[in-house]
Amino acid sequence: MHIEPGYVSAAKVAAANVGVVSLFLWGCKQQLSEFFQKPLMPVKTLLAAGFFSLFMQSFHMSVGPSELHFVGAMAMYLTLGFTPVLLGFAVGLLFQAMVFDPQDLYHLGINSLSLMLPLVSVHYLSGRKLFAEKLAQRVTFAQILKLDAIYYTGVTGMVGFWLMIGEVATPFTAWGQFALSYLAIVALEPFVTFGVVKGLKAVEDNAIVQKLTVVPQLKFA
Repeated sequence: MHIEPGYVSAAKVAAANVGVVSLFLWGCKQQLSEFFQKPLMPVKTLLAAGFFSLFMQSFHMSVGPSELHFVGAMAMYLTLGFTPVLLGFAVGLLFQAMVFDPQDLYHLGINSLSLMLPLVSVHYLSGRKLFAEKLAQRVTFAQILKLDAIYYTGVTGMVGFWLMIGEVATPFTAWGQFALSYLAIVALEPFVTFGVVKGLKAVEDNAIVQKLTVVPQLKFA
């Protein structure tokens, strides 16, 4: 999902930076409102950033104008919660750029938005119903598959948007090749997510699981 430097003009990069800072501050505000009830939210954010960085570095390959990554988005979302993962994406990308790929700092805002905005869509369109205290929907494999489909449709759509407004002419077929490559992730990741969440649910009485995950809030069919 990375957009390489040179594809998007400096003015549009600056606009993306403003957008991601605004979204990051909004996420911080959301966490702050819950801090006294859930003081370990910042720790969850760091865990999300760490797991995300590990997933990203474990598998990545160039496909068309961008890169295919194993993100682990829904596994983190259903175990660590919405705002920790939202903020963890930005923190994780910053860490990876500083340590592994300094050239990615230029498009940090663009690449962050490509991951963060689809997560916002997932949460408010479908995901938050799974965490509701009353009338919470039960977690099923089909629902996890649905969340993954929504998320990666958003990610590939964001990449298409950046390429569309970019300075480098990119054939539609090149974007199509990238989008189709994510079908493999959508096919694989739900199994990983289901296994992780189900496994943690089996030990939800554990103090660490209670304090550092949102798994106890989930109900399985």
